[in-house]
Amino acid sequence: MNPTSPIRKIYQGIADRGQMFRLFDRHAQRPNRFGDDASALYRNEWFQIAQPEHDYMLGILPPLWMRREMFALSEFLTGSVTSVFFRLSIDGSIRYFHSYCDLSDKGSPERMRAAIAERESWPVKAITHEERLEHIWSSTHDDYRGYAGELWLPEHRGKRTVLVYDRGRTVLKLLDHLTDEEIAAKLPVQLRHLPTNVAA
Repeated sequence: MNPTSPIRKIYQGIADRGQMFRLFDRHAQRPNRFGDDASALYRNEWFQIAQPEHDYMLGILPPLWMRREMFALSEFLTGSVTSVFFRLSIDGSIRYFHSYCDLSDKGSPERMRAAIAERESWPVKAITHEERLEHIWSSTHDDYRGYAGELWLPEHRGKRTVLVYDRGRTVLKLLDHLTDEEIAAKLPVQLRHLPTNVAA
């Protein structure tokens, strides 16, 4: 079985149709795109969509399978990773989500469903540090994000980069090295001041 990638929310808010299709392949600029196994990049990513997008995807292709609250696309993204769509009741409201699950792991869709329900049931609105970085990566235009190449130190090559404004000029920085101030500047106003964690 493939190594496990952490389950992670990659976009804050409800993605519209255009955003949804961008998020489907948010790693398209990765180095060696057609020569590597990208399963670990996509596996266990998820985000919220609206009902029209959920229903649209259900009508595109015959599902690989349908179960209570979820269906999987018959067209695989990479290896054994495919899209799984959820219709979940959370705190009395019906909400819709997309995820990438590795179907070589038979429990993957159920774990994803449980993780989404748990995350979206937090008692207060919050966003973790990792979610802030994922949202920045997901919402940054392709022209302003990329991957560290040959000019970077060997240990940084292949890591995600974004352009930031620094002392009157734009510079390329590793996504994981953004300061709190740079993160805040790249987030929409409504996300900047949310707490980073929730008391158990």
